[in-house]
Amino acid sequence: MKKIALNKWIGGRVIKTGLAAFVTALICNIFNLPALFAVITAIVTIEPTASDSIKKGIIRFPAAMIGAGFAMLFESFLGQSSLAYALAATFTLAVCHKLRLDAGMLVATLTAVAMIAETEDQFLNSFFVRLSTTLIGLVVSTVINFMILPPHFNDMIIKKVDQLYSGSGELLKKFVEGKNPKGLRIEYQRLSKDLERTFALAQYQREEWKYRRHNLKDIQQFGVVVKKLEYFQKILYHFGNLLYLNIEKTNLPPEQSRTIINSATSIAAVLQDPRHKVDEQHEKLIEQLESLFISERDRRDGTETSRARRYISKRITVIYELLALEDVLEDLERINHKNQRD
Repeated sequence: MKKIALNKWIGGRVIKTGLAAFVTALICNIFNLPALFAVITAIVTIEPTASDSIKKGIIRFPAAMIGAGFAMLFESFLGQSSLAYALAATFTLAVCHKLRLDAGMLVATLTAVAMIAETEDQFLNSFFVRLSTTLIGLVVSTVINFMILPPHFNDMIIKKVDQLYSGSGELLKKFVEGKNPKGLRIEYQRLSKDLERTFALAQYQREEWKYRRHNLKDIQQFGVVVKKLEYFQKILYHFGNLLYLNIEKTNLPPEQSRTIINSATSIAAVLQDPRHKVDEQHEKLIEQLESLFISERDRRDGTETSRARRYISKRITVIYELLALEDVLEDLERINHKNQRD
């Protein structure tokens, strides 16, 4: 129980941040350099991936030089005044943005305002001391981020994808049960945000592989998971259309209404199955749903007025969206079968 609680509250990034702060302070103390702002630099530059640490570290050092330069410039004319702080921060941000050093803005601004408070007339010496401590913080955080507790985004992504599909199946069940539409939309928005976060993790994994060894099996597994994420985007699109409809208002006879509800429930079950396995019973329900769609389309085209035919009825829309979800399920089953075979 204690181990589970520890893993929940102290993640790899937290441990690496603490270690980076310790090592940075230790190095500064050994060389008799001020440790405070070196430690701040190390803390704020720990990134989710080693790739980000390296790329942003290259940007942050010249940005810190700009901040240090403006700090010395304005303090030499204005002293440690309020105007010196304001001008140093403003010019640092403006120049960094102009030079497209946005990733280094925070470090550069911290460097600028911190130097004004610390400098005592020895401007050139303070400039190089601050740059050296900033460089120590950047290098230490990058090395620790690369070597210590490397993140395993692939496992995290697989878990997240399973949660997304499980959540979508639960949402579809609640829809056919006629749950509160407002609550369904809130849950839909949550799934959309989770999808965005999972795509971000996938991008982190791509970046991480640029600097780490990986095998063909990992790449194949990652490709399947990313494909499932892309299919989930389609699923959310159809869910978004369904959530603005109401099965109870489709005015279908009880038998046809049961066909829709049973088909939707079966689709939800397949979504929640990690293998997305389609059985014979599910196929029969989908065949009934297709027949219902055809009969509704033909009935509408044959009996309704030309004015009414310009619009798609709710009942046809519900059936169409469920059939569209079934198309995605077929693709999911296909890639899972291919992955197991390989």
